[in-house]
Amino acid sequence: MPVPRRRTLMALSAALLAAPAYAFPAAALDAAGLETAGLETAGLETAGLVVLMRHAEAPGTGDPSGFRLDDCATQRNLDGDGRAQAARIGERLRQLGIDQARVLSSQWCRCLDTARLLDLGPVKEMPALNSFFGQQEKEKESITELRQFLADLPRDGKPVVLVTHQVTVTALTGIFPASGEAVLLRANGTPDPERIDRLAIP
Repeated sequence: MPVPRRRTLMALSAALLAAPAYAFPAAALDAAGLETAGLETAGLETAGLVVLMRHAEAPGTGDPSGFRLDDCATQRNLDGDGRAQAARIGERLRQLGIDQARVLSSQWCRCLDTARLLDLGPVKEMPALNSFFGQQEKEKESITELRQFLADLPRDGKPVVLVTHQVTVTALTGIFPASGEAVLLRANGTPDPERIDRLAIP
């Protein structure tokens, strides 16, 4: 084997060994081209299921200076791709057996739009899901409230979809989600629900 190729393979092996190990199966693409982490398209037990997701694609970072929650025109919003992605997420969740859900959303327009485009049920605003990007002093209060909410969910309840921001998903799970990515949890009567899988829609 030529020396450069051997060195390349050795470097690749070292990188793979150094990669962090998550508690989820390796991601794969299903027949529809939707990335999952080994999740089957049917037979998922939906009782007590919690879909914790980041809003769909909204180009940029943060929000413009002086933005207002009551004025979507002042915020960073979903683009056409993001709206299409949100609809695909809803379809994917229906494939998994979630036809109706209790849908709660951050008050940011990009989250509310994502939640509505899922088309899984009426959307209710939940301030605890709001972003605290650049406002770390708000993180503790929001995460404490969300963990209590999760602890109070019944194990046999209808599916719950929480549409929020990257900072919230990361604070709750340690996972840095892509736009539109969801972490699937199972209510277990504690502030730290069982983690089932990750679901990403390209």
